[in-house]
Amino acid sequence: MDQTTIERLGDALYDALVAGTPIAPLTETHPEMRIEDAYQVQRRMIARRVAAGERVIGKKIGVTSKAVMNMLGVNQPDFGMLTDRMVFNEGETIPAASLIQPKAEGEIAFLLKHDLQGPGVTAADVLAATEGVMACFEVVDSRIRDWKIRIQDTVSDNASCGVFVLGDQLVDIADLDLAMCGMVLEKNGEIVVTGAGAASMQHPVNAVVWLANMLGQLGESLKAGDIVLSGAMGAMVPVAAGDSLRMQIGGIGGCSVRFV
Repeated sequence: MDQTTIERLGDALYDALVAGTPIAPLTETHPEMRIEDAYQVQRRMIARRVAAGERVIGKKIGVTSKAVMNMLGVNQPDFGMLTDRMVFNEGETIPAASLIQPKAEGEIAFLLKHDLQGPGVTAADVLAATEGVMACFEVVDSRIRDWKIRIQDTVSDNASCGVFVLGDQLVDIADLDLAMCGMVLEKNGEIVVTGAGAASMQHPVNAVVWLANMLGQLGESLKAGDIVLSGAMGAMVPVAAGDSLRMQIGGIGGCSVRFV
């Protein structure tokens, strides 16, 4: 895919984000798009956000469950960028009108204290580089109409990242088995999703290992101070104005958010 087309598609996704209006799947008009092209489109979209004053503060990992991989016809996860304008704190409210078609999922967020540079990053390297973990809501959102996405569409669209909410407890992982940490997610006071860390590539650390090594192939790295969202622990939950969410992860803590 030529550079002019890449820039045009990245600009179209950025314009959809700003306008709050979804667009048709990119793969409808560009069925030849490769995943490598999609990451270039994502890069253009993020460059537009940075040019508008946003700052990249970490990464998110998506498509970490076998079910979603099978749905999208791929055998590996994807990633997107987190910026400072996406982050909300425990208990804050999110204007639903700022999103297009949001869905929330419970995740474990990693805070890094050391750089991670692939290739060759191992689980031990990730554990040594982690300052701590937090309960987190990722509110995924798609600029692609009706969530009609192929893997190239979601990668282009910054891995369908909307905003995210961090819990207020940073927990040392030395004595935690993150794969076995159970999650309970409530919507408006009712339990709607349960899950565990193992839902993300059998272990959330595996997801971060994959990301560090994937970035290494692209000549990039994870940096000290980065936040990394390690993938969904259970199913996504559609949300709208008036909804309240609360989740608890065993050994890690909780997180809550309200949509207005």
